[in-house]
Amino acid sequence: MPCCADRGCGLPSPSHAPIVAAMARVLVTGATGNVGREVVSALLVRGAKVRVAERSADRVRAACGGEVEPVPFDFFEPATFRGAVRGCDALFLMRPPPIQDVKATLNALVDRAREASVASIVFLSVAGAGKNRAVPHHGVEGHLQAGPRDWTILRPGFFAQNFEDAYLRDVRDDDRVYVPAGDGVVTFVDVRDVGEVAAMALTAPEQHREKAYTLTGPEAVSFARAAELLSAALGRMIRYEPASILGYGLHLRRRGLPPLQALVQTILHVGLRFGQAAVVDPTLAQVLGRAPRTLAEYVRDRADVWRRDAATYR
Repeated sequence: MPCCADRGCGLPSPSHAPIVAAMARVLVTGATGNVGREVVSALLVRGAKVRVAERSADRVRAACGGEVEPVPFDFFEPATFRGAVRGCDALFLMRPPPIQDVKATLNALVDRAREASVASIVFLSVAGAGKNRAVPHHGVEGHLQAGPRDWTILRPGFFAQNFEDAYLRDVRDDDRVYVPAGDGVVTFVDVRDVGEVAAMALTAPEQHREKAYTLTGPEAVSFARAAELLSAALGRMIRYEPASILGYGLHLRRRGLPPLQALVQTILHVGLRFGQAAVVDPTLAQVLGRAPRTLAEYVRDRADVWRRDAATYR
């Protein structure tokens, strides 16, 4: 699978190169989520000044600490856009799951950022979005690519961190991994690696402009193997229980997911049966200049998440 799905382009040299824009001011959206927190951490390590776009300054401080600058922001309130991007050199953009209308939200923010002379925009998309018009990310990718040469697109596959998010309660409370993936295998990618690539593109943009990176983990792993890794790390038996399509949808609704989100999550996992996330792409290793983290490393590092006495651990 090529590293740049839409344009022919070479990969940059590995991340050993000096940081060109270490003191850049970067606006980060979604900073209180799994990926956003890692982007913030990686930016701080690289010496960037980080501005976090969020409605609640308290949430920013709880998730990111005191080294960042909170700024009032809401995708549904366009009046907050100009103040958020003012004085920034780069923008990390990601789509909150509830947003379907990207024209009035994400694309409008892109326009305000360009008007404010923000020089680099890194967008967190999803694998396959370049050709899949059904996903909202496709519209953002097209809007970026139709404008100035200031963009980098990241297309990660399934996150390893799904095990402490979408699958958390099943593993911690029920000792099982329960998804309708059959015998499908997944190239789980660690969000820590995604965050590092984002920080590289935001602080050294000339090496990554007009690149669309497909990002996967280094190996394809079955959910049965994932359950074995969890069992070994936790010292108790975690089983993989393949779910039926209907059973999984009902399970998600009982867990409180809205109907549309439950439907999308079910469809994504059914696609795993047909190899939709089975191909290892070399791009992540080439950009990082090292091997990406494996699922085994992730499970080892985060084992406390699934311990029974850690219901509030994050």
